[in-house]
Amino acid sequence: MTALMGLATRLGLARLMLITGTRSGADELAGFADAAFSGGVDLIQLRQAGAEEDELLACLQAVRAVGYRYQGLVSAYESGHLARRFDADLLQLPERGMAAAKARGYLHEYALVGRSCHGPSAIDAALADPQVDFLTVGPVFPDAGPGLALIRYAEQAAPPSDPAAKPWFAITGITIDNLDQVLAAGARRIAVSHAITGADDPSAAARALKDRLRQAWNDDPAMQEFTFRAFRR
Repeated sequence: MTALMGLATRLGLARLMLITGTRSGADELAGFADAAFSGGVDLIQLRQAGAEEDELLACLQAVRAVGYRYQGLVSAYESGHLARRFDADLLQLPERGMAAAKARGYLHEYALVGRSCHGPSAIDAALADPQVDFLTVGPVFPDAGPGLALIRYAEQAAPPSDPAAKPWFAITGITIDNLDQVLAAGARRIAVSHAITGADDPSAAARALKDRLRQAWNDDPAMQEFTFRAFRR
């Protein structure tokens, strides 16, 4: 279990989530995670369809060992059994995955549970569920999906600057080239994959995204107040 600043506070202050697969294995993933965390990623979530649980566990442990040096968060995805073996601090559930209350039975008492949300009704349900701590909201891109309208809905339902609101991350298809559109729609936290995993220099790619997010927080007086309150708390 991660110590230092409380998990809920650290998640609330997180701006950049990276979703990655296992790559070529734990050793290569650890090097990649080091580059991502050094560039400013706050949270790495591991997802790899079809992977064996032992492989996922080894990869999660490798990422967490790197994350300790950066106070970076690490999240398991979907599997309560894997989260228990990993002693996960965070577990994100698919939109139609297991109930958050059931997921808590696999986790330590301070762990946080997330929910993927692909529409307004899913956002409403996750916000109303006392067992859900954070959300991802999307897909934002391509335009055939819910898009920026869903981000605007989430911003109204859970304003990012409201200390009482659950933190949420805009997700899918976000790059440095379209990030300003996502910020203009009201997001202040994002989750990306290919924008970093597909970059020649993952550290530089993460840094560019994080710098733009930092600027958005600094330019928004409400987010400045949110940050001040979080540290004071």
